[in-house]
Amino acid sequence: MGVVQDNRRGEVTVRDLSKSFALNGQRLNVLRNLHLEIRSGEALAIVGPSGCGKTTLLRILAGLDLPDTGDVLIDGHPVQGVGTERAIIFQEPRLLPWLTVLGNVAFGLTVRGVTPSEAETRARHYIRLVGLADFEAAYPRQLSGGMAQRVGIARALTVQPEILLLDEPLGALDAMTKLTMQEELARIWREERVTMVLVTHDLEEAIYLADRVLVLPRDKASGPRLIDIDLPRPRDRSESRFVMMRKRLMAEFGLH
Repeated sequence: MGVVQDNRRGEVTVRDLSKSFALNGQRLNVLRNLHLEIRSGEALAIVGPSGCGKTTLLRILAGLDLPDTGDVLIDGHPVQGVGTERAIIFQEPRLLPWLTVLGNVAFGLTVRGVTPSEAETRARHYIRLVGLADFEAAYPRQLSGGMAQRVGIARALTVQPEILLLDEPLGALDAMTKLTMQEELARIWREERVTMVLVTHDLEEAIYLADRVLVLPRDKASGPRLIDIDLPRPRDRSESRFVMMRKRLMAEFGLH
């Protein structure tokens, strides 16, 4: 069953964006005069040291935080708070414990007025997409961490966003589950054709999933950098160009 809309766009424009926070009576600049164009259907990873503004930028894109100055446009329209064209996935899936997998995935549709039967039909499609068709009657307490995160991804996709925003979604998973989920995210992104913006500390994850990587430095004087990941998909982590790209990203942080 196909429920994906073909007329979605999801282009993001960030213009002269700045954001600071008060810290011990002083202003801490986390984003300064940032300019960024995210193409429709692109997978962009945002990396950088702690405190560089990765999550702050994602929250501004989601409409959860306001910038001090600058603009964010989606398909040419200014972002004004949260919107139905965006969905965000956090490190913790934040499932409702009293609802089953099916109930959790359908929840975002029912609160928008979609009939229960239509919501469940669409939810089942995305539950199958993330490989949990046999667990739709399970409750969150019965799921592993990786399975719970799959439910969170299905719930976000069920509302059919143009833009999928992910804040360290795999950071709490064990190493083997994380690799499997990275493969799943790559497949889902390819099939759903959404614009995907991923915040991660994992440089290999960024290379595996992204078309481009935005490197945000802690020292704002040096400015952000965009790096193209010109590697064929599906990506092979042991392939020489993948390894060279990992070394290049590590060099951005003074690692060898």
